[in-house]
Amino acid sequence: MTNRDLKGIYSALLVSFDKDGNINEKGLRQIVRHNIDVCKVDGLYVGGSTGENFLLSTAEKKRIFEIAKDEAKNDIALIAQVGSLNIKESCELAKFVTDLGYDAISAVTPFYYKFSFKEIKDYYNTIIDGVDNRMIIYSIPFLTGTNITKEQFGELYQNKKIVGVKFTAGDFYLLERIRKEYPDHLIFAGFDEMMLPAAVLGVDGAIGSTFNVNGIRARQIFELAKAGKIQEALEIQHVTNDFITDVLNNGLYGTLKVCLQEAGVDAGVCRKPMGEFSEETIENAKKIYAKYFK
Repeated sequence: MTNRDLKGIYSALLVSFDKDGNINEKGLRQIVRHNIDVCKVDGLYVGGSTGENFLLSTAEKKRIFEIAKDEAKNDIALIAQVGSLNIKESCELAKFVTDLGYDAISAVTPFYYKFSFKEIKDYYNTIIDGVDNRMIIYSIPFLTGTNITKEQFGELYQNKKIVGVKFTAGDFYLLERIRKEYPDHLIFAGFDEMMLPAAVLGVDGAIGSTFNVNGIRARQIFELAKAGKIQEALEIQHVTNDFITDVLNNGLYGTLKVCLQEAGVDAGVCRKPMGEFSEETIENAKKIYAKYFK
């Protein structure tokens, strides 16, 4: 296990696929480099929703973890999202990325079935107890249907290897409560559009899909908020949220990939069953990139 400080700005890594749905290794490497060299992120969150992870086989997930690590080397921190409804896969991936040298693992709360908290707790302990690494809980209730209470976070944190949470939820009362109650545990903001209020509440960093393109502004918001320059941070959040609104109205992943293409990165297309980019989507995305980044 590495001892690297995990705080800071992380891109939820996009993955390049070719028109047949295969991993485009050259393009994936370019996305990694763009995040490091242009967006200046502190780390990458590999294997999350943004990476279309839940559309992939175990072998494909492993290959993406390998490529990201090989390209990033030790330049930045790497967190691997290994959560799955197949807990054997999660454990296998946790060992795989730990052996690769990932700085931490993360796992989405188990979804689809209505799992009890006891089952969720056992899921996290089973995954992390099998490896010498650190665990970041991935809480995203609007997609999983699973909410974790302040008291339940306390139960999870009894396992010393569980060191924090990627908090992709709009409940900022809960965010403030867990920040106060567990000051030694990490909180990463997961909603790019609410980064400023999360930073004001004392998060340790942020993990976002739009950071693949908008990482510079993300850092500015975070650092200005930490310095107490709220009005300056708010102005940048306004621009960021205009960008995010335009992206969401045009289709999140497709638009971000076209924006990367405009930046000279072979970001490829999305994996089916996600739809193909229409000509209108592509043209709108090009206009969005020109509006915010040229």
